[in-house]
Amino acid sequence: MPLKKTSKIWMDGKYIDWDDAKIHVCSHVIHYGTSIFEGIRCYKTRKGPAIFRLEPHIKRFYNSAKIYRMEPELPREEFMEACRETIRINKLEACYVRPVIYRGYYELGVNPFNNPINMFIVVWEWGKYLGPEALEQGVDVCVSSWDRIAPNTHPTLAKAGANYMNSQLIKMEAVKNGYTEGIALDTNGYVSEGSGENIFLVMDGMLYTPPLGASVLPGITRNSVMALAEELGYQVIEQMIPREMLYIADEVFFTGTAAEISPIRSIDKITIGKGKRGPITEKLQNLFFEVLDAGVENRMAWLDFI
Repeated sequence: MPLKKTSKIWMDGKYIDWDDAKIHVCSHVIHYGTSIFEGIRCYKTRKGPAIFRLEPHIKRFYNSAKIYRMEPELPREEFMEACRETIRINKLEACYVRPVIYRGYYELGVNPFNNPINMFIVVWEWGKYLGPEALEQGVDVCVSSWDRIAPNTHPTLAKAGANYMNSQLIKMEAVKNGYTEGIALDTNGYVSEGSGENIFLVMDGMLYTPPLGASVLPGITRNSVMALAEELGYQVIEQMIPREMLYIADEVFFTGTAAEISPIRSIDKITIGKGKRGPITEKLQNLFFEVLDAGVENRMAWLDFI
């Protein structure tokens, strides 16, 4: 689905018309993938528009930039306010927020240091990433033939544009083979994550998820689900997960800013549980969306009201 244009895009402190937000073809980012980005949602709640967990998203954003030695001069607090203002100026009640840091135009070469560090924020209306029916019915996925990035190659704790070339290989393979999404293993053969989602398994009433050492992104929604699960009384275990655990789990679901909490009904054409959303996944979804609608006290300060 093509992006639905909004009015203004924030670029290096200025608000630019959507059609005028351009970069030069010789910008370093185009040739060498030098970009850092975030995916953040603003929800329409009963108390007005609110960004979900803005502060930890921007903290991860700046940490990713630090890892790649491209820290911006703009303080985090000012950038957070720019995110809020970009939503306000576009008069959106619900949207997806995409902040980006990238190395811009000056010279080309593997050494990036002489190129400027630029930033922008774009917001747009975006529906359910895996489809609205996925939240209830679940999706069919496969284990990808592509592994996740190996340790000490690309830093997986950083949300960098270049890392998502690996994600695209996983996603394209899954789509071409008739699946909605793919699950990648790490280089040791243990479960890592989806092309753009973290993953959880439910077995005998307990939740399992791969640790950060399994080449996974430290997802904000992943962290939120872990907190909500514990609040509901479920034990959450971070451990290395062999592939075969996927097939015999009672429930499996993806988490992510785009995917939210999306159940998986089959993996490699093996039915998971009863082949539909399981009861624990449903309980987590209900509490998660109640929080997002400001239906419960904002006790964890997860909602940043516009």
